[in-house]
Amino acid sequence: MNKYELCVVVSAKLEDDARAELVDRVKDLITRFEGTVTDVDDWGKKRLAYEIEKQHEGFYYFVRFESEPETPGQIEGRLRIMDGVLRYLCVRQDA
Repeated sequence: MNKYELCVVVSAKLEDDARAELVDRVKDLITRFEGTVTDVDDWGKKRLAYEIEKQHEGFYYFVRFESEPETPGQIEGRLRIMDGVLRYLCVRQDA
C-alpha cells in the first residue's frame, strides 16, 4: 500500500451542501477502489493563480489516502469528468 495526497480544487459557484457532497463523492471513489482515506484537509476559498472556466476563486481540499498503485489512475479518470471539479492533482508521498 502506498500513501497518496489528492488535491481537488472545487468551483466557488457551488453551494456549501453541493461542495460537501462532491467531497463525499471523492472519498467514496477512493473507498470503491479499495483505498483508505486517512485525512481530509479543507483549506477553504483561495484565489486561483489564473482564470479557470471564467472563475478566479476555488475551494481547495487535500485528501490523504492509502491504496494500491492502480487506484490513483482510476480516481483521476473519474475526477476528469466530474462536474464542479476545476483541477485535481494526485501525488505519491514518500515514506
